[in-house]
Amino acid sequence: MLDTTRRATVYRMVMEKHVCPYGLKTKDLLERQGFTVDDHWLTTREETDAFKAEHDVKTTPQTFIGGRRIGGYDELRRHLGKDVKDPNATSYTPVVAVFAMTALMALAASYAAYGTPLTMRAGEWFIAFSMCVLAILKLQDVETFSSMFLGYDLLARRWVRYAYAYPFCEALAGVLMVAGTLDWLSIPVALFIGTVGAVSVVKAVYVDKRDIKCACVGGSGSVPLGFVSLTENLMMVGMAVWMLAVHH
Repeated sequence: MLDTTRRATVYRMVMEKHVCPYGLKTKDLLERQGFTVDDHWLTTREETDAFKAEHDVKTTPQTFIGGRRIGGYDELRRHLGKDVKDPNATSYTPVVAVFAMTALMALAASYAAYGTPLTMRAGEWFIAFSMCVLAILKLQDVETFSSMFLGYDLLARRWVRYAYAYPFCEALAGVLMVAGTLDWLSIPVALFIGTVGAVSVVKAVYVDKRDIKCACVGGSGSVPLGFVSLTENLMMVGMAVWMLAVHH
């Protein structure tokens, strides 16, 4: 339930070398909700520590409405009836973002090359761009990705180095498919890693009924293993088979 008092006081860190991002978000949220904000800057570390000690809090910013302390940014969002992200909750947002952007990239590339976004090549580019972007996410932190990947991939469990090689193989196949060259290399690579990946996901999720995170968007993702990872692998297999049938 929203507070009817439309004036809020915010204490936030604004120092020469650091401006608290959550302080800026807090002020912006309050103003967008129609509050008049009394914006108090904590400009030194000593002033910030003194404020925390006085109010027995561990973090800033801190918001006060009607003389009552609401708390930090997340507490303010809850107070205003806004959603607060659970860092441990599963989410498909990273995958939706990847596929939405790669689809738009493919349509744009098709328009630039052929004067129309709706071409067969756009479909091929969509899959190839998706492989490249998913590989980028894995390559940001190969060590973390490999640790998560080892939790379910059947080949990686037998040969650990495959977990490190996988994102490079996906990137190689994706780039070659975008360029439309060296099919003799890109097709078998995509077919191999896609098939092994699909079998591994089916066994882990649909046979063993395991509830684990997917490494498809890198090791720090919160996407559950299942349909999304299976789709990634089937896309690679489908692309490889399509290229075999159409280009050969």
